[in-house]
Amino acid sequence: MAALQTLSKSFPAWVFFCCCCCLPLLLTSSLPLKGASAAHHACRLRRINFQLPYIRNRTYTLAKTVHALDKDTDNRLIGQQLFVNIRENNRCYLMKRVVEFVVEDVLLTEVKNQYPYVEEVAHFLASLTSELSSCQFSGKREHIEKNLEQMKNKMEQLGENGKIKAIGELDLLYDYMENACTDVPKKGGNKKKN
Repeated sequence: MAALQTLSKSFPAWVFFCCCCCLPLLLTSSLPLKGASAAHHACRLRRINFQLPYIRNRTYTLAKTVHALDKDTDNRLIGQQLFVNIRENNRCYLMKRVVEFVVEDVLLTEVKNQYPYVEEVAHFLASLTSELSSCQFSGKREHIEKNLEQMKNKMEQLGENGKIKAIGELDLLYDYMENACTDVPKKGGNKKKN
């Protein structure tokens, strides 16, 4: 009986505490939203992923080293053409798919033993796509698949030089991924001399 009386005396204090302290916390918490907003949040990477000088230097050094071997200056695999007819909110999903392809079909093939830093860069890029595992497209998928297929076909048409070109453009891939998948786009970046 004494416990019931104590509980009944403290009940108004608990109500006051919940209304004044807990309710505002619940209303401002970052709970995932339904629909496209939840997908949008799943398609975001933390900028800190791209601010690691060590891996940025490895990626750019690898790209520069291999770019010097690229004999084809007329074609580009990684560029603005990837984003033709792709809505802004689907660009990160597209870049996730491009990175998955480059890691699996280029970096983790026989080239991993031919150039310095390939495995480190491949593991870094794979970790980004792993973080984006919940990232899904919204709307129609056909433009994404078409642009991705065009990139793959161009690489295949270039033969052995296709892999060289893909590795030589890793710096572009890194920049495009950062711009598409982080909240504040990096200034400059997406330009490269042939």
